[in-house]
Amino acid sequence: MSDFNRRTILKSSAGFAAAASLGVGTAVFSPFANAQTMTFKPEKGAKLRVLRWSRFVQGDIDAYMANVKKFSEATGVEVRVDNEGWEDVRPKAAVAANTGAGPDIILSTNDDANLYPEKLLDVTDLAEYLGKKYGGWYPAGEMFMRPDGKRWLGLPLGAAGSLMVYRESMLKAAGFDTFPKNNDDFLKMYKALKAKGTPGGMALGNATGDSTWTNWLVWSFGGKLVDKNNKVVIDSPETLKALEYAKELYANFIPGTLSWLDPNNNKAFLDGQISVTNNGISIYYAAKNSPDAKVKELASDINHAVFPVGPVGVPTESHLFFNQMVMKYTKYPQAAKEFLRFMMERPQFDDWLKGAGGYVAQPLRAFEANEIWTVDPKNTPYRDSVKNLRPAGYEGKLGYASAGVAADFIIPNMVAEAASGSKSPKEAAERAQKRAERYYKV
Repeated sequence: MSDFNRRTILKSSAGFAAAASLGVGTAVFSPFANAQTMTFKPEKGAKLRVLRWSRFVQGDIDAYMANVKKFSEATGVEVRVDNEGWEDVRPKAAVAANTGAGPDIILSTNDDANLYPEKLLDVTDLAEYLGKKYGGWYPAGEMFMRPDGKRWLGLPLGAAGSLMVYRESMLKAAGFDTFPKNNDDFLKMYKALKAKGTPGGMALGNATGDSTWTNWLVWSFGGKLVDKNNKVVIDSPETLKALEYAKELYANFIPGTLSWLDPNNNKAFLDGQISVTNNGISIYYAAKNSPDAKVKELASDINHAVFPVGPVGVPTESHLFFNQMVMKYTKYPQAAKEFLRFMMERPQFDDWLKGAGGYVAQPLRAFEANEIWTVDPKNTPYRDSVKNLRPAGYEGKLGYASAGVAADFIIPNMVAEAASGSKSPKEAAERAQKRAERYYKV
């Protein structure tokens, strides 16, 4: 287990305890640690605008909007929620940060907060309160939202697990009773599925969520974007081995994956075009809730598994992380912080996790006990997605550079180039090295 995974987070401090007993700003604390409460008094006439990514499961937005309504009824604060595709949220957030106008709160992805940290409201008091109350934040969440170890740039919301989604019947027909647990058998499975006329496929386009499998691929062979000193080291023997493997794997993909964005593999799987892919729980959710009887019947044949372990010998999970940022330009900072507090408290957050059907895994340890993870055993593999998450900037420190590399799809592009043969593995790695170095300037 890595040092990153062993870190203990949000340890209680005397300073925080003192602040809690005295109160901070307009926040109010209970003197009892186990029953502590915190509230922020919204400004008079406050109105909030929230920009968030569009739902991939209907229950997510239904439960989220039900909680928004409860918040407005409790506080009198009107809240407008705009939904945009993942690819659209990032540029709109950047424009808002640069112009100083737009949504008060933005729900975005990965470490986008590090693209404009000076534009974000400090929510350290709120983050520490929630961490203390709900068993602590997982290390990945803290790394994304508090990269300097001091100020919280926003709150973790969770992650959509990128796990293997597969048709049990098709794997068995190809000679696999269980899902492969190592890279060698994973490749054999893909070859066998293609030979049976039931190929698999994973996104190699600029897909915000589904292209994260390329991180797993590189890490599983011991490759990494940067070392612990933030020196770019992607052009390495380990990466070249990963890219050679990618060529063999890609040769067994269904055609067209080079242009796949996040919705494409969902559609291909539900249409019966592919037998295995990487995805959140949304494919299974859509099948279970489909009005089409044939699609609904498909749900019984769907199962989930974690990615196999590569030559490096340890799990190397990469998932789509979600954040919640309050823009510093907001006219209503207290209302914004109260909104985030309300949405993250157990009654609301539990309802949202259940409503989303397991699509989002919690960032706070206490919510591991939510019934959504055990009501259906096929949901359970997604429960620990944040707990086991490696940030895309592994193994360096997160910041503007790591966020920029992720936003520029440097790793997915490298894998796509090598896998498709448009560049040799060495050429693809060299190009990725040069592109990344432009972000990681000394």
